[in-house]
Amino acid sequence: MLPLRERKKLRTRQALAETAVAMFTERGFDAITLDELVDAVEVSQPTFFRNLSSKEDVALTAIKQLWETYLGVLAEQPRSGPLPGVLTEGCAALHAHSLRYCAEVKSEIVRVLGGRPDLQLRLLVEVVIGTWNCALAEWSPSGERDLLPVLVNRAFDTLPAALALE
Repeated sequence: MLPLRERKKLRTRQALAETAVAMFTERGFDAITLDELVDAVEVSQPTFFRNLSSKEDVALTAIKQLWETYLGVLAEQPRSGPLPGVLTEGCAALHAHSLRYCAEVKSEIVRVLGGRPDLQLRLLVEVVIGTWNCALAEWSPSGERDLLPVLVNRAFDTLPAALALE
């Protein structure tokens, strides 16, 4: 079990992430100030910055958590067989932060798969990222937490048929 301080930090981080997504979905990323967000969660800006690096970082917390879960599942999978199977639109700062994080995820997928980044592996990683992004685009309008894994699985299940299109 984590020490009390770490549990409180996790709860604060989660409250910031959940409140941010709700506020950004309702009014848009650019319309919400950091002051409004910290006031809604009843924390100070220094507390915010002890937990997160930026407004963009808090907006992507849920997506990062899902990717971390995916990478954990991927790391436990045998090295053969199939891989287990929006908010940034219109906001340049958030989109740039998302792209940087996506590049980190791509590198981590390559590392977890233990391969060198040759053409075949890079293509596989791009397909995984693209499939994820399609599921995320389907999910974004609802933002319903439990729906995203269902949509990710559906996107990966649809992939073979999509690759067979003529």
